[in-house]
Amino acid sequence: MSEIAAGPIRHPVLLDLHGRGVVVVGGGVVATRRTINLLDAGAVVRVVSPVLSDDLAALARSGALEHVARGYVRGDLDGAWLVHTATGHPATDDAVADDADAARIWCIRTGDPSASSAWSSAVARSGDVTVAVNAGGDPRRAAAIRSAVATLLDTGELPIRRRRPGPGSVALVGGGPGDPGLITARGRRLLAQADVVVVDRLAPRELLAGLDDDVEVIEAGKSPDAHTITQDEINAVLVDRAQAGHRVVRLKGGDPFVLGRGGEELLACLAAGVEVEVVPGVTSAFAVPAAAGIPVTHRNVSRQVTVVSAHDAAPDWPALARLDGTLVLLMGVTRLKQHAARLIELGRVASTPVAVIERGTTPDQRTTIGTLADIAELAAARAVRSPAVVVVGPVVALAESLAGTYRTPS
Repeated sequence: MSEIAAGPIRHPVLLDLHGRGVVVVGGGVVATRRTINLLDAGAVVRVVSPVLSDDLAALARSGALEHVARGYVRGDLDGAWLVHTATGHPATDDAVADDADAARIWCIRTGDPSASSAWSSAVARSGDVTVAVNAGGDPRRAAAIRSAVATLLDTGELPIRRRRPGPGSVALVGGGPGDPGLITARGRRLLAQADVVVVDRLAPRELLAGLDDDVEVIEAGKSPDAHTITQDEINAVLVDRAQAGHRVVRLKGGDPFVLGRGGEELLACLAAGVEVEVVPGVTSAFAVPAAAGIPVTHRNVSRQVTVVSAHDAAPDWPALARLDGTLVLLMGVTRLKQHAARLIELGRVASTPVAVIERGTTPDQRTTIGTLADIAELAAARAVRSPAVVVVGPVVALAESLAGTYRTPS
């Protein structure tokens, strides 16, 4: 907290008001806002005012607060731990403040902060972090600073990692399709709080550079031909580190529940009694085509989209060949020739447009466009490599007119 104004330094403190009596004198807009905040903090609130705002009246009818329907009189502060006066009448506020001082009760005066013995702050909360701001008696200035701090807290730009031991937990975080700026704000904040990060090959690895030096980073990357550690070993690591009291982030590319084995990891944590949270991510199945100017659905072109893991021969190709709309193949580059031939064999028109988008949403993004008949040859000539997303369907023809709609950050 900053000083309230030039002069004596005020001492900042947070109050536990749960179950404690607080008196609010006044029933207008400011009193309403303060009362709602006090109720959220668990305070037992008595509002003294001849009339109430609609919101306060509704709270009084519901029994959430006690309403004393008259003007303030001496004795209304009995039993209070804190007083907030916001009547708009200086003489009444003076009387409330004088009585509070005499009873040694802290009093917040809205109309004249310089005469207060206590001050409300603009508060930013993010998880278990609370930041309160006062700005020389200027509430709008304090609110602006609070909002800026809240944004930095939510995006993990401030050092919010816990330094004392605490309960362990696991967060399964979807890191998005490649560009580190496309991780969600919650995912970014949890990463900033992590003691251990178990990271995939396709996760936004640039974000690891911002971690503290003592954060343990465990490689769990999988490629078509090699796995760093098995899925059972990953599950065991998540549980082990969490049970040791660490905050663990399982950082994945895309979304944890879209061909990411997040469900298996969730079940392993639940079976071990470990607190676990799932943070959805932007899946590459839709984001990468969008970055290349290809909407996977488009009016009068495609009304449905099917996403398939195509790194082996498991998909039901006869069923897929019969489907209308757009087909998105993930992990399908290695067997692209076989997949294209199989779709033609099963009835897909050989001239069906196909796009292969490599390293989507990153500065190295590259798109190769052809048809089912020639895409494998074109991809081989351009030495196309994973990670890549394959899109099959007439929406690919929109790429030329819509390409460039996504711009990577400089």
